[in-house]
Amino acid sequence: MTRDEAWNLVCAWISNEALRRHMLGVEAAMRWYARHLGEDEDRWGLAGLLHDFDYERHPEPPDHAVKGAEVLRSSGCPDDVVRAILGHAPWSGVPRDTAMARALFAVDELVGFLFACSYVQPSRSITDVKVASVKKKLKDAGFARSVSRDDIRGGAVELGVDLDRHIANVIEALAARAGDLGLAGKPAP
Repeated sequence: MTRDEAWNLVCAWISNEALRRHMLGVEAAMRWYARHLGEDEDRWGLAGLLHDFDYERHPEPPDHAVKGAEVLRSSGCPDDVVRAILGHAPWSGVPRDTAMARALFAVDELVGFLFACSYVQPSRSITDVKVASVKKKLKDAGFARSVSRDDIRGGAVELGVDLDRHIANVIEALAARAGDLGLAGKPAP
């Protein structure tokens, strides 16, 4: 499966622009980690881009990711990518036994949280989001309340990266694609 084929699948299944941007953000974070771990950026990017492609049709457990995996396999998606996507949904029963699967789990919730952190910056730019600020917001249960703090912390542990470093890594990944993700900020007055 090519990146273009994956994007076409996303566009066919997802109409919500915010969800598409989230998936692009997870793709950017996965590519960043693949590059820094000496892994295949295209393959890891596919996992990030496709991880929630079935969310609008199957948002609830146990269907999310599981029903989509059938579509991915029939569309020619590599098995290791499908397994990583299944692993990001704990209810699937598929273990996160590869670096790709652990990275996908580690970046998914954090990307969503960093989008929210960016949106509350006066500039609305990801480049103005600081690790210390993110950690403070993680303690505020009312901020981005749907984001699992346990998954963010647990994901960093599973990936074997210090939480501060992990947050900084994902900020860097998102900043590199800020324009595409709607995180470049608002224009100066």
